[in-house]
Amino acid sequence: MIPLSIPNFEGNEKKYVDDAIMQGWVSTGGAYITRLEESLADFLHVENVAACQSGTSALHLSLISAGVTSGDVVLVPPLTFIAAVNPVKYQNAKPVFIDCDDSLCMDPVKLRTFCETECEFDGERLHYKGADVKAVIVVHVFGNMADMEQITEIAEKYHLVVIEDATEALGTYYLTGIFAGKRAGTIGDFGAYSFNGNKIITTGGGGAVTARDPKEVDHLRYLSTQAKDDPHFYIHREVGYNYRMTNLQAALGVAQMEELPEFIRRKQKNYKLYEELFADYPLAELLPFREGTCSNMWLYSLKIDRTRIRTGMRDIIAGLEKEGIQTRAIWGLINEQDPYRAEDTFCLEKAPFYADRVLNIPCSTQITEEEIHTVTAAIKNVLEGCANV
Repeated sequence: MIPLSIPNFEGNEKKYVDDAIMQGWVSTGGAYITRLEESLADFLHVENVAACQSGTSALHLSLISAGVTSGDVVLVPPLTFIAAVNPVKYQNAKPVFIDCDDSLCMDPVKLRTFCETECEFDGERLHYKGADVKAVIVVHVFGNMADMEQITEIAEKYHLVVIEDATEALGTYYLTGIFAGKRAGTIGDFGAYSFNGNKIITTGGGGAVTARDPKEVDHLRYLSTQAKDDPHFYIHREVGYNYRMTNLQAALGVAQMEELPEFIRRKQKNYKLYEELFADYPLAELLPFREGTCSNMWLYSLKIDRTRIRTGMRDIIAGLEKEGIQTRAIWGLINEQDPYRAEDTFCLEKAPFYADRVLNIPCSTQITEEEIHTVTAAIKNVLEGCANV
């Protein structure tokens, strides 16, 4: 089986993890946590990063720091992993789903239209159905970059906090425009990262959070360690969370960060080979990444031509599995999941369009050129077997 996306441990992972074990620092304290935070800050060109338990916890901490509370509205995407939206519910806030554009990221045109036509602005706060609109969560889907120039302009006009979900986009950055050189997760007010097992680097679980204000990161770190003010007498002045990364995870992460530039180089190289192999293919198109950006190209997506192929995605995936190829459909729309069916949506057109058409294909950093050719041939074989005569 050629897997979809698996971790790659070809560096110092075992050495550093063994060292952490030998030192006895295996929990939420230890030098490797600091080393990982410093490595991430250096890579992202920011002053401060806090390592935490997961990308989800990074988003939750960001919402807390943004002042999102019960009854507030947060603008979110429908086409992403549900973890991007669940923290809104943790705060008893209300998500409103805004459509994506062809990048699969939030559509800034519809975001602006929603603010202008569905809300009222009193000069200080945007209101929707009597509730304060506090924040917008922007997901950089599959390593693509959302249109942050337009989104930040809208957010500044309406005083919205921008939380970047860069859990899939570590290493993606702008090449042109006002944010040239800026990396995903460092443009908005907060940026969240994930090191889950399928991400471009992994700590098994784990994540990280940064913020425009370096002092705010210190506060996020404080909240992630149960808001402990006095480690000897256990004094707590705020409600805290068990969201800190362990030193064992961080040891793995330090080694992975050493390999990240090479992992990105391989992702980009392999994407180009797929691009050549699917060029002008009539039944499926390899989705591009946004112009003017350098993407980490974390996950590769084929858009199936539904005018030629009516077969359901489940059957296509099953057919490829028989060929020894692991693929997956894009996520089910969050607004169609049971916990979110009652929430409001705005002009969802492209999200359901892509939800019915996107197939993710193998893209591990250790995949070989021969395997890419094998994957491509198998996909074409299965799709041609499904095509309308």
